[in-house]
Amino acid sequence: MLKRLALQFLSLIVLLTYSAIICAAQSTTSDNKNDGKLRIVCFGAHPDDAEYKSGGTAAMWAKLGHHVLLVSVTNGDIGHWKMAGGELAKRRTAESAEVAKRLGVTSRVLDIHDGELLPTLENRKTICKIIREWNADIVISHRPWDYHPDHRYTGILVQDAAFMVTVPFFCPDVPHLKKNPVFLYSSDRFTKPYPFTADVVVAVDGVFDQKVDALTALVSQAFEGGAGGSAERLALVPPASAPQERKAWLHERWARRQGGEANRFREELIRAYGLEIGSKVKYAEAFEICEYGARPSKKRLQELFPFYGTEEARITVSGNIY
Repeated sequence: MLKRLALQFLSLIVLLTYSAIICAAQSTTSDNKNDGKLRIVCFGAHPDDAEYKSGGTAAMWAKLGHHVLLVSVTNGDIGHWKMAGGELAKRRTAESAEVAKRLGVTSRVLDIHDGELLPTLENRKTICKIIREWNADIVISHRPWDYHPDHRYTGILVQDAAFMVTVPFFCPDVPHLKKNPVFLYSSDRFTKPYPFTADVVVAVDGVFDQKVDALTALVSQAFEGGAGGSAERLALVPPASAPQERKAWLHERWARRQGGEANRFREELIRAYGLEIGSKVKYAEAFEICEYGARPSKKRLQELFPFYGTEEARITVSGNIY
């Protein structure tokens, strides 16, 4: 009896050891920081912001095997007109995870209350550690001028992590980066203290349908309207029982939104792709270089946005290139 129990215990130990080795191997394979691929972190204030602002470009990186992490700095727990608290936070975390799955990227939602984000030292350290742990080449965030305080403070926190990610004795429990990443702002329409500058404009026509399909997973926001929704607004949206009609409804709205970006930055697109191609781009995402990060050369930006293999289809660069 004792011998049999001993053998069963030994078998269990072997099985657990084998499982641990397999899990470690899978983790290393799927998230190898030294595999030669780019590593990108896109920060948003809520579990939809990074997806909205960078989802198309993230999908394009992912298609080339690069590693993209979408981070929501708050849990979104008051971002709805009818529900709130832990139930909503869990719901929005699950929505964000599904979007990431459909885009081919990774997601993370921090457990900070929606509407209560502050640019504290503790939060700066959290952001710094995330960037270091991901070993980021590129970091994207809101600009620090925005209608929502969570957006503003996310921008400030990410700005404040620039350079500090390279300082050895700041957050010494996580190895510092040997070089400062390129920090980018996602686009907005605010004009004070200065308007957004489109240093990088990416045509996302080829992944636009994929992005819209991914965004259909954000049911609480895309269809129910989030904090600004209402029963009256929801009544105007095709019901969940008609998923294709819902998707078409969302596609139309995002075509206007991303089409507006393409038209707004048409000159930059033509400069990037040439007149024939640039004038036909339907959908775009745009980014501004933050001066607190690495100062990328034109060649370096081409490496960081490797979606175009010819001189005729090169990435757009403008005022903040060094």
